[in-house]
Amino acid sequence: MLNLLEESTTFRLGDLYDDYEVMAPCTMNTSHQVELAVGAYLHSIICILGLVGNALVIATFAGYKRTRSVTDVFLLNVAVSDLLFVAALPLIIYSEHWAWPLGGASCKLLRAAYSVNLYSGMLLLACVSADRYASVVHARRSLGRRSLLSCRLLCGLVWVLAVTLSLPTVLFYQRYRPAHSMPQDETERFPSNDSSEAGYVCDFQFPDENLAQTMKVVVPGLQMAVGFFLPLLIMLFCYAGVLRTLLGARSFQRHRAIRLVLLVVALFVACHLPYNATLLYETLHKFTLSSCGEADALQATKSATKGVAYLHCCLNPALYAFAGASFRSHFKKMVGDLFYMGGRLGSSRHRSRDTSNMYVSSRRSGASNASSFTM
Repeated sequence: MLNLLEESTTFRLGDLYDDYEVMAPCTMNTSHQVELAVGAYLHSIICILGLVGNALVIATFAGYKRTRSVTDVFLLNVAVSDLLFVAALPLIIYSEHWAWPLGGASCKLLRAAYSVNLYSGMLLLACVSADRYASVVHARRSLGRRSLLSCRLLCGLVWVLAVTLSLPTVLFYQRYRPAHSMPQDETERFPSNDSSEAGYVCDFQFPDENLAQTMKVVVPGLQMAVGFFLPLLIMLFCYAGVLRTLLGARSFQRHRAIRLVLLVVALFVACHLPYNATLLYETLHKFTLSSCGEADALQATKSATKGVAYLHCCLNPALYAFAGASFRSHFKKMVGDLFYMGGRLGSSRHRSRDTSNMYVSSRRSGASNASSFTM
């Protein structure tokens, strides 16, 4: 509903009123159908796979990777960022399509969590590519420099930068009731029942028009520059150097490593490039007039490509963590231990049940013997 209400177009009724410009909301039927389909199916898949996959990565690193490497620390932070992102995603989708029933503080907190994890996840993937570049291309020189302390400091810097970039979200996201949804009747405007939350949204709200125009360019510009183009450039540079080194190496695992590098880059571009290209087009045409059909098609494209971009947080565990032989061995050990513990628990319950049955049987036999003796 929010997208339907916030997208509007200016058109002139030339045949009827030559001197008036009328603002009217677009119907946005196509984008509404796309958003319903993406929300019902794609976002559900993203939430389920993202929660399960990243939770398994965190559990494996937390319990079975006690001697962590620099790469492990980066991957653990990526998994935490993705897990928090998919955990906030259902509420984000709800706030974009329906009224926001919670308070203003929760609105700011939710949007801040979304923004922080978006920035941190992308920047941490760039750190992973830089770490792989250092470990493959400059293996000897990087031995003394790739310390756990420097890695943790870099991860902390990434989180601080993500929080800083999310400050506009914290400052300008508000829970408010748009003017077009305000009730016309005074008894409706001040209802006696305080539980009525219809019409309230969680969205950007600015004190003046000039600031609104500036921030509506700055916020998506930062998201594209820091959240996509900068990580993409770092990944292309680093993985290009990794590929050159792998192509010159003589190893039976060379081809598998090359395929993995190409897959990582290809999926990153395939997931994030369509949405950022759509966001760039929308930002460049933010203040130009467009027809309802064009606005509807743009919003539908943005919704579909955004869902594809979100899909990347489900692929990160398979691309980064489960691709490593060391992680897979620890994960198999964790699963084996869980099955072993489950089997022991089941067998202990079975033994306790048998013991209880034997105890009841012995009590019954003892009672029978006692009764025969007293008779």
